Amino acid sequence: MTVAQALLAFTVAAGLLTITPGLDTALVLRTAAVDGPKRAALAGLGVVAGCLVWGAAVAFGLGALLEASAFAFQVLKWAGAAYLVWLGANLILRPRDRFEVAGAPAPDGDGLAWMRRGFLTNLLNPKVGVFYVSFLPQFLPDGVAAGPFIFLLAVVHGAMGLAWFAALIAATRPIAGALQKAAVVRWLDRLTGGVFLAFGLRLALERR
Repeated sequence: MTVAQALLAFTVAAGLLTITPGLDTALVLRTAAVDGPKRAALAGLGVVAGCLVWGAAVAFGLGALLEASAFAFQVLKWAGAAYLVWLGANLILRPRDRFEVAGAPAPDGDGLAWMRRGFLTNLLNPKVGVFYVSFLPQFLPDGVAAGPFIFLLAVVHGAMGLAWFAALIAATRPIAGALQKAAVVRWLDRLTGGVFLAFGLRLALERR
């Protein structure tokens, strides 16, 4: 897989994952609806900052390990494949019927309070780290330094997150309404589950 192919494949997969409803989407939607677009934008920036911290930790910690140890690569490959297949199967077989937009009470203080809330919501969620460990290394081309490229993927994912949050804030009411429809939530969960399942199987069959 070339660098261009890896970036294209990651962009497609990460784009779908970005728009799938989750905790970060709920936080930005609720903040936009209750506290206004400026505070929602600050919360979104905090979420993306949390993603970049996770991305850096995974890229440079995991990258060094992958460069040094073929055994570590194999352990990561099978653990990541199992995790993604498990996630995918659960989303396909047990999709959600609802997406909850309601969240915790709004923080007091200036704009930094909303950014801090988004940052901590993401940073203190270990599922983000586990997901990055499982997902990002799949898109590493042959002969490319692992750490910098994996961090680049995290930056691409963060940029997509900013664009998605901007769309959420600009169209809070119609998007929030669509995400309350059971058919839409089930469709997104099953589609995302299919992506997880496909990449989990691909990772299991991949050779270094």
